[in-house]
Amino acid sequence: MRAYELMLLLNPELEEEAVEALIEKTTEIIKVRNGEIENIDQWGKRKLAYEVQDHTEGFYVVIRFKADNEATTEVDRVLKITEEVLRFLLVRREKE
Repeated sequence: MRAYELMLLLNPELEEEAVEALIEKTTEIIKVRNGEIENIDQWGKRKLAYEVQDHTEGFYVVIRFKADNEATTEVDRVLKITEEVLRFLLVRREKE
């Protein structure tokens, strides 16, 4: 398994329950495919440097995990079609 970091930029108008549900959905995709969640860091609402889909704020979440290629491919696919996600970045971390 490789180490990854996923940064999510979510719609700032989401309720707290919706944010939690989206985080749970994402982590469940990883866990079902034998991945391991290391850390979930919710940064909260932050002002954006430029507008993204007509929003000037966004809710940031960073998820650190270990998984195989199958899990990252599925996370990428699901996040691309999830309307509440304004942007996301999935990167492989260097070995620590």
